[in-house]
Amino acid sequence: MKTAISIPDPLFEAAEAVARRLGLSRSALYARAVEAFVRAHRGKGVTEALDAVYATEESALDPVLGQLQASSLCREDW
Repeated sequence: MKTAISIPDPLFEAAEAVARRLGLSRSALYARAVEAFVRAHRGKGVTEALDAVYATEESALDPVLGQLQASSLCREDW
């Protein structure tokens, strides 16, 4: 798929230098950059939705459950 984008000249020049240094075509460099950006932001909607749900829920551990968990641990001498 071909596309046209506009970027500031300094960014274009820096990208050209990186592409030359890595032996990549301009297209390959931009494709890798967009892929990395998309991968980094892929789960953002899920995280925000979970944050919204858990913002209204009590997060304290039930005292009985905490006691049971603590009693299930082996006693060790430090």
